[in-house]
Amino acid sequence: MAITINTNLSSMIVQSNLQKSTNQLNTAIERMTTGYKINHAADNAAGYSIARNWEAQISSLDIAADNAAMGADMLSTLEDNYALISSHVQRVRDLTEQAANGTYGEQSKKAIESEIQARLEEINRIALNCEYNGIKMMDGTNATAKSIQVGIDGTAAKSQITLSSDLFADAKISALFNVTGEGAYTPTGDDEAAKLAQLAKDCAGTSTAETPKKPTQLLGTLDRVISRISDRITTLGAAQNRIESAIESIGVQSENITSSLSTLRDADVATESSNYIKAQILQQASATLLATANQSPSIALNLL
Repeated sequence: MAITINTNLSSMIVQSNLQKSTNQLNTAIERMTTGYKINHAADNAAGYSIARNWEAQISSLDIAADNAAMGADMLSTLEDNYALISSHVQRVRDLTEQAANGTYGEQSKKAIESEIQARLEEINRIALNCEYNGIKMMDGTNATAKSIQVGIDGTAAKSQITLSSDLFADAKISALFNVTGEGAYTPTGDDEAAKLAQLAKDCAGTSTAETPKKPTQLLGTLDRVISRISDRITTLGAAQNRIESAIESIGVQSENITSSLSTLRDADVATESSNYIKAQILQQASATLLATANQSPSIALNLL
């Protein structure tokens, strides 16, 4: 090889290798400090795109899980209130059955009427106040089907659970006791308070209406009302089971995607540590050799 001054090929080769080892060292440091082997699109263009897509899916699944949890909480709130109403109606039935017994005088029946009145008022209070996140659920103003978004797309069959409008039907006295067919009975009155008062009198046997209902005639009605409430609670239970299943399914999807994302993107610390040491040694060797290569042109001076 010719001895030249203007072109130091040895130095150029060492500089190129020094740059490569420095880049490898920086890459290993970045991967170990971020924990990712794909930090830029240049690292793995296809993998980078897939990772971003999976990250978006995981984020969407997290929202879907929150939606499902809120749906479950809403149904639990509704179920608890229906359970309270059911207990009050059952007590009203017990009192009505007592009033049907011929051993009670007018004063006792008035006491029964008073408790029935209080129970019915409490049922209406519960129905008027039951709400979740600003949605009234038992006063009849939102008696429509509601969809819970438990998937990551807009397809109803794949990503939504529709809650029957029956779950949000009016649960006030005038609606619950509007019974047709067997045990037919509809409270009469100009407003809700009047209907409630008339029902209490009929159940207690204290009504002074022209054609009052006897307590015995209302036992069947009360059974129908209890059955109506039980049907709603049963529907609630089925909806809760679906939502709980959706929550489990979302968890499985999220776990699988997260595992795949980890395999694709996460750095192997052992591998990157080895790469770091190798790049460091090569860098140090190149730096030492560069000093020697830069002295090569001075050999020409010995020829002068």
